[in-house]
Amino acid sequence: MTRTTVSFEFFPPKNLEGSFRLWDCVNVLGPLGPEFVSVTYGAGGTTRQLTHEAVATIHKTSGLTVAAHLTCVDASREETMAIAEGYAAVGVTEIVALRGDPPKGSDGFRAHGEGFGSSVELVEALARTGKFRIRVGAYPEKHPEAGSARADIEFLKRKIDAGASSAITQFFFRPETFFRFRDDCVKAGITAPIIPGILPVESWAGVARLSARCGTEIPATTALAFEHAERDGTTELLALATATSLCDRLVEGGVEHLHFYTLNKPGLTRDVCLALGIAPKARLQAVA
Repeated sequence: MTRTTVSFEFFPPKNLEGSFRLWDCVNVLGPLGPEFVSVTYGAGGTTRQLTHEAVATIHKTSGLTVAAHLTCVDASREETMAIAEGYAAVGVTEIVALRGDPPKGSDGFRAHGEGFGSSVELVEALARTGKFRIRVGAYPEKHPEAGSARADIEFLKRKIDAGASSAITQFFFRPETFFRFRDDCVKAGITAPIIPGILPVESWAGVARLSARCGTEIPATTALAFEHAERDGTTELLALATATSLCDRLVEGGVEHLHFYTLNKPGLTRDVCLALGIAPKARLQAVA
């Protein structure tokens, strides 16, 4: 039986408290043996330097494979590729290439005058260097700006054809949503792995807001269950059961890798992994 592999997404710290939270994530989740961990960019590229510092430090001190998020927002092509080359120089050769979210308060994405106009262009440029393994984003319930679900899949195929090796999906609540999307990708000629993104519910109100922004449909039964759980003080138990059940169904359906959006809160993600039988391998060994 193939062992289910996992990966974890972190975001870079903005202050000392955030630094402690990030390193808690690394220390708690690292021993589970993730295939990689990724570090995000803030909206509008606002955490560019923080992301670089976090990626470089995790790579140097933990021994984990780190994938750096890289976006097209608010930077020229030259600046963006210089960031990528900086990662390669310190031994970080995995990139999650995204268009990126526009700055808060703006009315949508606008390419920098000398920048990449889309994630396809960014993937092409990274692939030409021959230095990186590139992953991209995917949207099983249609990107809010896409004209249709079919257009979304066609754009994903362009990113794969441009040089991406796999895609990580936005989070979702129903396993059928992922299976349908995976089947449609295969029909469109996409052969690269499609990795499901899992968001364990740390805060139901927060997840509901995020779902509204990114177009993720919330089943009525799920919303009602979390409303009742919040009233009864059983939210953590329901969150663990819900995420574990979703992952179980995905693994039963042939999924071999799960990507967790941790929000820099490792406890629930760790507990889901343990419930799936993904046991810690060993304590992280500091890299000299």
